[in-house]
Amino acid sequence: MSERRCSFFRSFSIGITWAWLAAFALIPNLALIMVALLDRSKDSFFIPKFTFDNFARLFSPEFATVLWDSMVLAGLSTIFCLLFGYPFAYIIARASPKARPWLLLLVIIPFWTNSLIRTYALILILGAQGMINKLLALLHISPLTLIFNDFAVFVGLTYTLLPFMILPLYASIEKLEPNLLDAARDLGATTRRAFWHITLPLTMPGIVAGSILVFLPSLGMFYVPEILGGATNLLLGSFIKNQFLIAKDWPFGAAASSVLTILLVVMALLYRAASRRGRVSDGAIAQIKGGGA
Repeated sequence: MSERRCSFFRSFSIGITWAWLAAFALIPNLALIMVALLDRSKDSFFIPKFTFDNFARLFSPEFATVLWDSMVLAGLSTIFCLLFGYPFAYIIARASPKARPWLLLLVIIPFWTNSLIRTYALILILGAQGMINKLLALLHISPLTLIFNDFAVFVGLTYTLLPFMILPLYASIEKLEPNLLDAARDLGATTRRAFWHITLPLTMPGIVAGSILVFLPSLGMFYVPEILGGATNLLLGSFIKNQFLIAKDWPFGAAASSVLTILLVVMALLYRAASRRGRVSDGAIAQIKGGGA
């Protein structure tokens, strides 16, 4: 009886999950693609007239510039989140059992406050009369222009999305066995060589997962560029928002949104490849241990 209940609960949980994904992920994305294939009307958001013009407009110089600037800024944010997040995740994973929960708490605390409020709080730090410029004034240093530019957007994206990089890295590094590094050192490998050939490949799934969780939201997070970048800073998220809410060009906005979907699929394939490589490495390690035993 208990096995039947477990089987029913498992099937019910999986069914609820699939229904949730279908209702709030699959159907909206299919609707988005359908709208992207329709034409625009002056009197309504779209009309049932099939066309590929909206996707053709994605190759215009205007959209290419927005996409390139967005990808460069999102890429820089992802790289810096990885550079700062990897050492911190490694410290957490190798910390004592007593200190580890407190270090994880430092990562989770930002989630307790709405990201929009935290973005506005950055104005108090980066603004013309913010904390940094007031400190520079006390030191008799000329104030810096730290807000309403790409630098402010970069800081806002990195600050907001850094925890999304640390948590997957921590989960991946925690599973790494220290004995492998000890064995590498016994065989004469330097710390840098052991990291490059053992630690980095085995934690690649966490790196890819964290990069996905930072890069894609960086492209679509429109409120950070609008608050910290000013009116002249137009990135992909803001561009899509303007098409839907200001220009009322839903078909072109839907076509532009499909770029995010394509990037999501590409990065999901990269994560799958990294995870498969990690499983192969784990299998090889298990065989070595079995042979040694």
